[in-house]
Amino acid sequence: MIDKPVAVITGAAQGIGRATAEVLDAHGWALVLLDLQAVDPDVYELAVAHQVDITNDASIAHVVEHTMRDFGRVDALVNNAGISMIESALDTSAEAYRRVLEVNLVAPFLLAKAFGGEMLRAGRGAIVNVASVAGMQGVADRSAYNASKHGLIGLMRTLAVEWGAKGVRVNAVSPGWVKTEMDHKDQAGGSYSDQDIIDHVPMGRFASPLDIAQAIAWLCDGERSGFVNGVVLPVDGGWTADGSWQTLRLRHR
Repeated sequence: MIDKPVAVITGAAQGIGRATAEVLDAHGWALVLLDLQAVDPDVYELAVAHQVDITNDASIAHVVEHTMRDFGRVDALVNNAGISMIESALDTSAEAYRRVLEVNLVAPFLLAKAFGGEMLRAGRGAIVNVASVAGMQGVADRSAYNASKHGLIGLMRTLAVEWGAKGVRVNAVSPGWVKTEMDHKDQAGGSYSDQDIIDHVPMGRFASPLDIAQAIAWLCDGERSGFVNGVVLPVDGGWTADGSWQTLRLRHR
C-alpha cells in the first residue's frame, strides 16, 4: 500500500475532471483517471489511466481490481463524468432520456458501490458527486439532465446516511455554468449565450473548472472537511441565491 491518498476521478480527460486531477496531484494525491477518451497519466506525479465505459459493471470491477492491485487503497471517488442534452421534454426520446440517466446517475451509483465498498472495508473515504444547479432548480429544455442531477443529489444524501457512521463521507458540489468543452458544445446549438449566464450570476462571470476543482478537493480532504457529510455545496457565483428580476439584478452591477 502506498503512503499517498488515492483518488478516482471520472471524466478526467477534460473540463472539471482534468482540473480536479491537477489540483489533487498538486496536493500530493495519487490518481486513477477514468474516461472514454484517452488520458495521459504521465503529466501527473503518480497516476494510472483507464479508457473505460463507466456504465458497464464488468469494466468498473476491472478498474477496482487494478486500483487495489496498483495502490492497495482508495480514499476518494469523484463522480464527475456526465453528458448534457438540451431538448424539450416532448421532443426527448425514451432512448436519449435513458442514456443520460445511465451516464449521469446509474454509473455514479455503480462506482459508489464498487469503490465505496473498498472504503467501507477500510473505514474511511470520501465520495463527491458533481451535480449541478440544474439538480437544485428547474431549467427548461433539460428534462433528462435535470432529472439525472436531482437524482444524483438524492443518491448522495442516501449514501451519506447509510455510510457516514462507517467512516465514508458522501457529498456533492453543484456547479453553475462552467466554461468547459460541454458549454461550448451546448452553446453551439444556439440555446443560450454567454450573456444569458453572465447577466444572471451575481458575480458576473462563468465558473472556471478550477473553481469547481478546488471545492471538490476540499470535500475529498478528511482533515479539512472531516465532519461534512450529506451536503450539497453550490459553486455557482450566487446563481441559486438570486431571486431578483433582471432589471433589479443588473442595477446592482
